[in-house]
Amino acid sequence: MKRRAESTAIVYVFVAPAVILFTIFTFLPLFASLYLSFTEYNVIHPPQWVGLKNFTELLFHDPRFWKALRNTLCYVVGVVPIGIATALLLAAALEELARGKQLFKVLYFIPTVTSVVAIAAVWKWLFAGEKYGLINYALIQLGLQPIDWLLSPRWILPAIMIMSIWAGLGYNMVFFSAGISTIPQALYEAAKVDGANWWGRFWHVTVPMLRPTLVFVVVMAVISSFQIFDQVYIMTSGTGEGIGGVLDSGLTLVSYLYEQGFVQFHMGYASAIAYLIFGCVFGLTLVNIRMLRSQ
Repeated sequence: MKRRAESTAIVYVFVAPAVILFTIFTFLPLFASLYLSFTEYNVIHPPQWVGLKNFTELLFHDPRFWKALRNTLCYVVGVVPIGIATALLLAAALEELARGKQLFKVLYFIPTVTSVVAIAAVWKWLFAGEKYGLINYALIQLGLQPIDWLLSPRWILPAIMIMSIWAGLGYNMVFFSAGISTIPQALYEAAKVDGANWWGRFWHVTVPMLRPTLVFVVVMAVISSFQIFDQVYIMTSGTGEGIGGVLDSGLTLVSYLYEQGFVQFHMGYASAIAYLIFGCVFGLTLVNIRMLRSQ
């Protein structure tokens, strides 16, 4: 008993630093922001309790919040299905390669380990207006009209979505590749004997066997899509319209939170936005898990 007590004490000693740091930098800020969401706080003066005023103001009297929510939902609907489908098809195609499989995986994974700020800065140049951006130059060479990607309310959000799909492709592909490698080859051989072509094997063998991986990737993709900020901040800054670009066409929930909290210093209001984002993400995560597991 004495030795067991000593072993338990040693375990607690090693675990304690991580628990303390996690409590200080995660749980305490979490509950502090929950308290601030019910207050009016501008950093300079002490917080003043206002109850549900911040939430009612957001939900019933703030059109910019609804604009940011609508843009975020459009971003999620556009990025998550296309990005996951493309990554899944790419992973399945790479598994058919006899040589160079690992090289291609590394090449596709490079954007994942690259700074999002650097990627967004490069894509901002690619999407430059008139004839100065590489994409517009290609359009002109094809006989098409250039597009003001980052100055047009119609194209700001699609431009951010295109960049995000490209940047997240390698991350999702690695998970799918790992899942495909665990599928027994006997299933593919049996499908070939039954006369199934590549698409048949993909749809009837690969996709059903990847359901646990697919659930994980979809949930993580939805969460990360709701938290998009860096791309919006980099690609819409410098347009003279603030975060979100022209007419808030690229404004998302987290960028709106940043503007309210760290530009206008409405910390209580920003905390309320944070908990509404949490509610949206939590609800969509439950829906995704149930839908994917029920299929």
